[in-house]
Amino acid sequence: MTEWKEYKFSDFVDINPLVRIPKNIPISFVEMKDLDPSMRYCESSQLKLLSGGSRFINGDTLFARITPCLENGKICQVRYLQNNIGFGSTEFHVFRAKNGISDTNFVYYLSRWNEVREHAELNLEGSSGRQRVSKEAFDNLYLLLPPLPEQIRIASILSSLDDKIDLLHRENKTLEAMAETLFRQWFIEEAKEDWEEKHLSDYVIDTLGGDWGKENPEGDFIKPVQCIRGTDIADLSVGLATKTPIRYVKESKFEKIEPRNGDIIMEISGGTEKQSTGRVAYVNDEVKTLFDYPIIFSNFCRLLRVKEEHTYFIYCYLKYLYDQDEFFNLENGSSGIKNLDYKTLLYEITYPMPNDKLQILDFNDNVSVYFEKINRNKKQIKTLIQQRDSLLPKLMSGEVKI
Repeated sequence: MTEWKEYKFSDFVDINPLVRIPKNIPISFVEMKDLDPSMRYCESSQLKLLSGGSRFINGDTLFARITPCLENGKICQVRYLQNNIGFGSTEFHVFRAKNGISDTNFVYYLSRWNEVREHAELNLEGSSGRQRVSKEAFDNLYLLLPPLPEQIRIASILSSLDDKIDLLHRENKTLEAMAETLFRQWFIEEAKEDWEEKHLSDYVIDTLGGDWGKENPEGDFIKPVQCIRGTDIADLSVGLATKTPIRYVKESKFEKIEPRNGDIIMEISGGTEKQSTGRVAYVNDEVKTLFDYPIIFSNFCRLLRVKEEHTYFIYCYLKYLYDQDEFFNLENGSSGIKNLDYKTLLYEITYPMPNDKLQILDFNDNVSVYFEKINRNKKQIKTLIQQRDSLLPKLMSGEVKI
């Protein structure tokens, strides 16, 4: 490490660099929700006219600067921007490599290093709730860093792991899309006029309410579990639910509500004006292995007990209705948080269902191979993430030499 040199972070990384953007032309817009902490890259969710905020180009690192997104590790490299330019809100800083000093990919991995993240968290400003880290906070962060050629070698090692993770994520999206396409074809596009109108509850045995438990062991609340929330359902649908909190519940309560093979967890509270409630995740033994503790679900969710042979059919049906924005019509509550009227959804509304029950069983058999592969991929993703996160600080600190 004789060639390593101490840098002030703001001398090593260009923070919020100037980007010239043409006026009156829609350009790529990136929101905080586009940043997934389990993935290296983020992409634009839409095109918008410039209205202030952060500006960036392909390859820049977007670093969450507000709580709780900062603590959740929302740090990604942006890509696939139209015409190589984009903008977003003021909720993240933009980090860019400096010519001749730092490497673009190394800057991304450096930003994920706890030395940088923890420094940011220790320099938050503002009131509790949505505190922010200023650009100036990085002026007093000094790090011993390698020369450019070694930066490139370090980044290439970590990139090889992330490239595999990215490949598995993309394969999972394809597999999920294949299952959804088959569902729409069999049960929407090719629905028969003589199909009987049925309730979704005809395929749901029971529903169970959740439990938020306690933050620490207390009295009879001694069973450690990971408690799935609406946000964890969203994370699980695209990758891994890496931020599912550990809670403590009564053993007797856990035995009553522990998800079984074939169950579906549905979010029933927490919707907004732009995003309805009703996100769903299915549970089986493979899904459970993605968590470090036994799982339950919060009282903002509801468990649908479904026969295993109907699970993927109901899961795809609910996802289809959610994607069609049907659940906006089933919400009640204040103008802030919305609640889903799941009883009306399950027990009052009817949908055309095939008269031949074997068609549903055939569908389940056809798509089960997709979901089994998805879960195997997720397990591999979890292993690769653990390897990357273990290796990253050792490479950044010079503990492991190239």
